[in-house]
Amino acid sequence: MIARNANIDFNLLTALDALLEEESVTAAADRLGLSGPAMSRALGRIRRTIGDPILVRAGRHMVPTPRALEIKAEVRRLVEAAQGVLSPSVPADPAQLTRAFALHTGDLFVTALGPALVARVAREAPGVVLRFLGESHVDVPVLRDGAADLELGVIDSREPEIRTARLYDDHAVAVVRAGHPLTDRSLTARRFAAAPHLNFSRRGRLTGPIDAALAHHGLRRQVVATVPTVTAALMMVRDSDVVGMVPERTAASLIRDLGLCALPIPLDLPPMPMAMAWHPRQDADPGHRWLRGLVRATLAAVVA
Repeated sequence: MIARNANIDFNLLTALDALLEEESVTAAADRLGLSGPAMSRALGRIRRTIGDPILVRAGRHMVPTPRALEIKAEVRRLVEAAQGVLSPSVPADPAQLTRAFALHTGDLFVTALGPALVARVAREAPGVVLRFLGESHVDVPVLRDGAADLELGVIDSREPEIRTARLYDDHAVAVVRAGHPLTDRSLTARRFAAAPHLNFSRRGRLTGPIDAALAHHGLRRQVVATVPTVTAALMMVRDSDVVGMVPERTAASLIRDLGLCALPIPLDLPPMPMAMAWHPRQDADPGHRWLRGLVRATLAAVVA
């Protein structure tokens, strides 16, 4: 084995591998694109490092020493391993992946995206497990600390290194039960503000951008309750006269399945940019790149 030395030049491994394969300084130099003198100097350094001549002259040829024969296979293995580490990553083969991915997102994305995503993973990568993590009422750096592999939704991360990719823009709509009084004629800002409102907020907030938009019209709304998940909000909307608000495209299937009515909000509201985010340590990881592509493709199919 090569002696342990803090000052060892691991480039010598490549030279040693070529010398042991070619059993010739000239042929090894040609193989690595070096000059003859440069390869001779490398052989001299190898001899001093290992404490063995490695190749000795026998007539017009050079032959390996017993020590050289002993380490030849190990040297080849180490060179191949180094080449594998330093080579660009190749695309992941989903069928060969055996891995668990944690996705940090709200219940709306789990409901809208989850079934189709789980089905595609089962077909393409049966060794992959998806772990959907619910959102907390407090902000935690789940990507930075490694608790999650991917975050989905409206990304408001304050960590500057986090990578994000826009998926699509959504817009808020009002949702009410079938037959709600607001559905009988055109919805105005005043009628909208006068209705009892239900706020969706994982932090329990009672106000948001919609209140700022109403204030421009000199109006205020009455929030009668706040709930932490969109699913809970929609169920309460279905069974009462409260007005809820959800992202139109993302919640379309839920609105339809629950028999609810979506109404355009008569206010100038900012768009809701839906995105995915991840930590840069996973940027080039083949498995993670496959997951990001799968999420994007699945969303394109399920979100109109």
